[in-house]
Amino acid sequence: MVEKLAIGSTLTCDVLVIGAGGAGLRAAAQICEEIPETKIIALTKVTSPQKSHTTTAQGGMAAVDPRDPEDRPLFHMFDTWKGSDCSADQNVIKKVCDTGWEEVVWLERHGMHFSRTGEGRIAKRPFGGHMLNFGEKKAFRACYEATRTGKGIMDTVWDECLKYGVNFIGQCVATELLFDDNRCIGAIIFRFPEGEFKAVLAKATIIATGGKTRMYQVSTNCRGNTGDGLAIALNAGLPVMDLEAVQFHPTGMVGPGILASEALRGEGAILRNKDEEPFMERYAPTAKDLAPRDLISRSIITEIREGRGLFNEDHNAHHVWLDLRHLPKEVHEKKIQEIESFFRRFVGVDPEIELCPVAPTAHYQMGGIPTDEYGNVQRDPEDIVPGLFACGEAAAASLHGLNRLGTNSLLELITMGKVTGRKVVEYLKDAKDPEGLPSNAGDITFGQFSTYLNNKGSEQYAGVRHVLRHTMMDKVGIYRSEKPLLEAIDTLKELRERALHIAVSLTSLKANQDLWQTWELNNLITVSMVIAQGALARKESRGAHFREDYPERSNEYNYHTLVYMPEFDKISFAKRAIDMSIFKAKGERYELFDYIERKY
Repeated sequence: MVEKLAIGSTLTCDVLVIGAGGAGLRAAAQICEEIPETKIIALTKVTSPQKSHTTTAQGGMAAVDPRDPEDRPLFHMFDTWKGSDCSADQNVIKKVCDTGWEEVVWLERHGMHFSRTGEGRIAKRPFGGHMLNFGEKKAFRACYEATRTGKGIMDTVWDECLKYGVNFIGQCVATELLFDDNRCIGAIIFRFPEGEFKAVLAKATIIATGGKTRMYQVSTNCRGNTGDGLAIALNAGLPVMDLEAVQFHPTGMVGPGILASEALRGEGAILRNKDEEPFMERYAPTAKDLAPRDLISRSIITEIREGRGLFNEDHNAHHVWLDLRHLPKEVHEKKIQEIESFFRRFVGVDPEIELCPVAPTAHYQMGGIPTDEYGNVQRDPEDIVPGLFACGEAAAASLHGLNRLGTNSLLELITMGKVTGRKVVEYLKDAKDPEGLPSNAGDITFGQFSTYLNNKGSEQYAGVRHVLRHTMMDKVGIYRSEKPLLEAIDTLKELRERALHIAVSLTSLKANQDLWQTWELNNLITVSMVIAQGALARKESRGAHFREDYPERSNEYNYHTLVYMPEFDKISFAKRAIDMSIFKAKGERYELFDYIERKY
């Protein structure tokens, strides 16, 4: 017999942080620095913040040192605008690029061990799409800690939060946002080991749940990146923005899909086809192997389609080669040793003497929960939700538009984490304590979980997940067109129904892995439907969204796509204007911040 579902207890705090990765903890650290007595509860889906996905980030964090004799923040702004395929918001671009170096200094002063040059300066490496003097030559702009930059960031922000007494709850997810009229007053949470639902009442709530690309067959994301934050926002009637923009990293290791960081190409690695030809010269004559990720991913697929790729029978996968054999021994041993160890361990090749098989792998979401430039979640382009904030990969301010440059993600989570923290501090000055649980608290959560627990069908979780991953990879992947997208949408409707007939073997809530996985799977199907619908509606190619039936960018779509889906497949769309404030200010080289042609 299924036990009755109920809220077991109620916790109270000033700030609830949903997601204890880099963005959420940078926001928490900022709040603690400004108001040390703030009571903060931070939820992490994993056992410890040190298991957060931020720790897997390898290559670096873009930031322009004001003492750099060649680089300027304006160049970084231009690269970000151009890299987004003219779809990012220029007010956010300026805010982030202007303050990036301040965050490098903050991290270093709080304990992060950046790699150094022989002269003792913070070391930098080039990354795709980052160039000097408006595209003239590659820029050395990515500050890094060997190939563990994300780990260094997490060590630092986690330590700051521990210092101020932030209360962490591990193996826990938020399942439902709570509201008093239009004001967010916390969330319902579920802790896996005890199988207990709790209510957390908070003056302010920050969503920082990270990415979502586990609906694809091959992904760099950890298994917990199932779009939970996006799903609970949709269930609350809030929109998500630009989810059709999914970034495929061009160099995933064939087999496990583990990221072979862009840092490898930054250090001089070369992409080669089956004839060992360095093919990126054909597609990006200037940037070559350091072109933006969307361009390189499509180039790799084109090489494969035209018969210049290779096929790995062990993994049933097409690929090209990544060549590191010519790199100096010092680079192999000191700068990229950890990534090379992944090739040895998981692929069985030695990068010092062998070519490495790579292919595009789902990596990052450019879109997310829409916010303004301060991290306030938007109900629509004109209205924010009081008490609700979002930052990091779960949010879309939007720094990246429809395509992100490598190393801008760590930059965003740190800068926008700080900005969001400051906005929360301002909000707390006048915020009232929640008066109690709303009468409908738990309705969404208990409706979902009781359905899963009472399922008596014969469907299998693994079977539904398998079809989902192949459908999204084949029909909503790097190349898209109308017929496959319509087929994908029909399949997702079927999968939604099938997922409601997956039998959960245990009726107890305690440590019920079947229940947890079923909830995650439904979130993935929900978010996948929004991705497919957004891709169908955007009849153009821009950034990471490429329609073979509409291969050119169109000014008709110079906007952000807002999608509402309070019930599955009950879709409505809205538009948010792209901020053009740098262009409108008519400052230095402002004409380059118009809707320019994108070539590398």
